Amino acid sequence: MGGGSVADPLAADSPRPRLRGRANPVLVLVLATLTAGLTGPGQTIGVSVFIDHFVDDLSLSRSQVSGAYMVGTLVGATMLPKVGRLVDRRGVRLAQIAIGLAFSLALVNMSLVNGLVWLAVGFTGIRLMGQGSLSMVSTMTVSIRFARRRGTALGIFATVSAGLMALVPVALNAAIGGVGWRWAWVVAAAVVATTVVPIAFFGLRSMPVSSAPTLAPPVRADPSGSADGNEASAGGDYDRSEAMRTRSFWILAAVSSTAGMLSTALNFHQIDLLGDAGLSDAAAAAMFIPQVIGSSVMGLLMGYMLDRFDSRFMPAASMLLLFVAHMLAAVVEPGATVFVYAVVLGAQGGAVRTVASTLLPNWFGTRHLGAIQGSLTLFGVGASALGPVALAVLQEVFGSYPPAIIVLSTIPVAAMVFSLFPDRNRRPL
Repeated sequence: MGGGSVADPLAADSPRPRLRGRANPVLVLVLATLTAGLTGPGQTIGVSVFIDHFVDDLSLSRSQVSGAYMVGTLVGATMLPKVGRLVDRRGVRLAQIAIGLAFSLALVNMSLVNGLVWLAVGFTGIRLMGQGSLSMVSTMTVSIRFARRRGTALGIFATVSAGLMALVPVALNAAIGGVGWRWAWVVAAAVVATTVVPIAFFGLRSMPVSSAPTLAPPVRADPSGSADGNEASAGGDYDRSEAMRTRSFWILAAVSSTAGMLSTALNFHQIDLLGDAGLSDAAAAAMFIPQVIGSSVMGLLMGYMLDRFDSRFMPAASMLLLFVAHMLAAVVEPGATVFVYAVVLGAQGGAVRTVASTLLPNWFGTRHLGAIQGSLTLFGVGASALGPVALAVLQEVFGSYPPAIIVLSTIPVAAMVFSLFPDRNRRPL
């Protein structure tokens, strides 16, 4: 379409959104990545450091806390499609301001819980606002700003945000040691409120203030019969209902849900799982570090590959990594095996996050990205709530982790096979 005096390689091919200047891509990537890292208090990795305190101080069993976590996660997940539509209508800047404030209040609420029901309500708030909504809006910010190198940008985003998130349990542990677990939640709320909200208010001023624009990634041939680019068709971008009628959407849903379910299960039970394999609690906890290494390397590599090569087989490749991680988990032991297991488990996480966040806008456009991504996140977050319970039940049935893990390894195999069949009916953008 018509351009101004300055050529913009990211200009939209369809109606131009209202902008306040131009959004510096590097700045946007840095701010979105920091925002994603600050979702940590609402992620499993952050909540895990409070579990013992909930059990001891609230006189609850671990199964009760796990049940409350599952309920809170599932209830929160059901609201994500509405949040996605809000982001589409109001833009990422206003949405992040509202979500940042709501997440801060949800974290303060966690400092006040006094029983099982309140705990479930608290989990609903932090999972909806932190793991779900704030993660979604930060990912959308990168997807909207970048088009021609979207895969690379999202690879960097996934890699660095995962590294930042790995620091959250350390910071929360320090806060608990200094001021107690209840005030630690308040400290987390203060950090979110004084960081996430100003980032949106000042740092994202040049982002779209209306609906998300349809940007123009390069058109690349796709053997599945559609294009990864944005060569506009008569129908324009997909809306949510159109996207959900495609096989492509369900490929991404299958891959992201499987990864969310099974990686959460392995991480939730990591201390016990690796303890049974002969590692001390400290050594088992230290295995989160090689996970970050694997996630970082694979996130960058996958982003690079998505920008330059055929994307058709990338979802299947991420499921292959998850299957290999399960095979290693079934035979894990102290030494090189446990290190390789942790690296591969982290690598599949980096691969899935980058694949899903890159292919969603590439395949369906960005005008209705919030609504579509909200639905996709609903499945992923919901599955992550079921994973720890499924592994725990199977472990009780078989009496040990290895056979339970082998049974669950059939799920990524099924998702891998499903993703290999192309969607020839999806129209190109």
